[in-house]
This record gives sequence, C-alpha cells and structure tokens, in this order.
Amino acid sequence: MAQMTMIQAIKDAMRVELQRDPNVVIFGEDVGKVGGVFRATEGLQAEFGEERVFDTPLAESAIGGLAVGMGIQGFRPIAEIQFVGFIYEAMDQICVQAARMRYRSGGRYNAPITFRTPFGGGVKAAELHTDPLEGLLAQTPGIKVVVPSNPYDAKGLLISAIRDNDPVFFMEHLNLYRSFRAEVPEGEYTVPLGKANVVREGSDVTIITYGAMVHTSLKAAEEIEKTRGAKVEVIDLRTLVPLDIDTIVESIKKTNRAIVVQEAQKTSGVAAEVIAQINEKAILHLEAPVLRVTPPDTVYPFAQIEDQWLPNPARIVAGLNKVLDF
Repeated sequence: MAQMTMIQAIKDAMRVELQRDPNVVIFGEDVGKVGGVFRATEGLQAEFGEERVFDTPLAESAIGGLAVGMGIQGFRPIAEIQFVGFIYEAMDQICVQAARMRYRSGGRYNAPITFRTPFGGGVKAAELHTDPLEGLLAQTPGIKVVVPSNPYDAKGLLISAIRDNDPVFFMEHLNLYRSFRAEVPEGEYTVPLGKANVVREGSDVTIITYGAMVHTSLKAAEEIEKTRGAKVEVIDLRTLVPLDIDTIVESIKKTNRAIVVQEAQKTSGVAAEVIAQINEKAILHLEAPVLRVTPPDTVYPFAQIEDQWLPNPARIVAGLNKVLDF
C-alpha cells in the first residue's frame, strides 16, 4: 500500500477510472494543464489527453449542462465545481436536470455524473468557498451525497461514485486535503455508497458525524473517556444520501444515547434528518434526547471569527456530558 494524502487518493481514483473506462471524462475550471486549484487533477490531462481532461469557461451552469448532456449520451462525466459556494449557478442542472433524468425519461436515460467540489472550514478561505451546503443536495431526490473523512474512503467512495448510474455529489473537505497521510491500496477498489463506518467502538454514547467532524469528534471522545471514563462510539456516515440508518440504530441499541455533529448550520440539516429517523426507528432504546452539536444559524462567518463558529472538541464534550447526565 502507498501512503497518500486525501488529495492524492482522489487523483488516484480518477486515474484508475480514466484508465479503466474510456467513457470517463473530467472537466471544470482550470482542471486541465493547471491541474485544478488544489491540484486534484494534476498530470491527468498530460496522461490522458485534452479530449478527456479539459478546461471549461468560468460558468458553473455550463459545467452542469455539459455534464447532463454527456451523461445521457453514454459518458461518465466527472464535473468539478471549483468551490462549493459556486453550485448556486448550477442548481438547475444538478437538482432539476440530472436528478430527475431517470424518472422523467421513464428509465430511458440516466445521469451517471460525479459532481466533485471542495468545501469546509478551518482554512480561512474567502467568502462562499467553504460553506457546508450538503443539506441543499440531501433534500433533492435522485442525487447521492458523499462526504469522505480520510484518504482510503475518499478513493474507494469516488470510484464507486464514478461507476454509479445516477448523479453523485462528492464533497471534499478542504482541511483534510493535505492534513495527514494514510495507507491507500494501489489500483482499483471500492467503498460502497450508503454504508457508514464505525470508526471507534464504545458502549456509553454514540457520536454520529461525517467529514472533518469525524476527527474533531474522535478528539472529544478521547477527552471524555479520560475525564469521566465514558466509552464513546463514533460513526462516520461517509454517505449522507442514502443514509445508513441500520448502523446508527444498532449503535443506539448498544449505547442508548447519542449526539449528532455537523459542520453545517443547525436548522434543517443532515443532523435533523438523522435524529428524525432515530426517533422513528429506535426511540424506545433512548435514555436521553438526541442532541445536535452544530454552528449557529448564521451566515458562514468571515475568516477572522471562523474558529469561534465551527464545532470544536470542547463543544462536543459539552454535548456528550449533557446526554450522559440526562
């Protein structure tokens, strides 16, 4: 196995699929010769040619429209939206055209598109570059939503996304791109969409989370075990849509308490959906209400106060203490 950062694992996944399937193409702003603003596609145009890895105009609506058109013609586009805040320009193409293609055509056409986009705080980026907008996509039927937390999952999930016959919105946390390395198999392998991962076993309380908050939650779990001996189970959702509620319920049956941690604002987010499904399927196993640890319901702040806005281990520990003491 090779030691890879997340950005290297993502590029390796795209290389594997470009080699395997001649219908895979990559396009977006500056993804060609430059290799993308974060170098996720660096070297791929030189290796596979300008017809398969190419730049587009600075127009997200055009990127989305091109992806839909190529998708229904048999290609498997990997369309990069350079920053997540720019998806508003392509919401019609992503949420109306791609998401409904199989339904509105009665199964005649599908949209095997992977929309890649970086997001996430902790890097002091400019406005509209880090907003966690996964909730917008999670409420759109027809789109799978994936948020990896480590290099191994990033490669395996991205390969699964590219091979999927329906659109996948693949969100890559900026703060995880180069923050650490992990063992990643060379060549092809897949991590199934719709399957969560228990990254830490525990018996007293469950944390359900995804993306960079997995690492923040693991720090909180270690801290509360030291201070009060509570054993915390941590679940990495990996895929937000479809949601692996079965893994969550099995954990709730064991721990009887839970909190949900997300980087997005509190109202109407993934955490709210997780809690709703827990109440529907496991409420009699709960000994305390399921709490959310999230940022406040405000516009994403400017970089100077970003650290005060984002969830941190101390806030997660406070949530854990609250459900443990209920």
